[in-house]
Amino acid sequence: MRVVLHAPTADALTRARSNARNLRAAAPDSEILILANADAVPAALANPDANSDACLRLCGNTLTARGLTAPPEIETVPAVISELVRLQSEGWFYVRA
Repeated sequence: MRVVLHAPTADALTRARSNARNLRAAAPDSEILILANADAVPAALANPDANSDACLRLCGNTLTARGLTAPPEIETVPAVISELVRLQSEGWFYVRA
């Protein structure tokens, strides 16, 4: 099972991280990505989470628009919207956190 959790707000990021932990516990073989954009990006940078940051991807457009830089341990994607479309076209399940 491949699941992409979309987090566009700080609260959604908190939920996505919780969802990722719960899904990983229930289905350890699942592939999980958290895609963060908008207000979730500064929240992710301000509050790192060792348990979920490996599956976190930050929106490059949001980083640029807000003058932020992702640390090397957190991956980025050029734009969350195009990544969501690409992943869904490849059969990933979409969940808005």
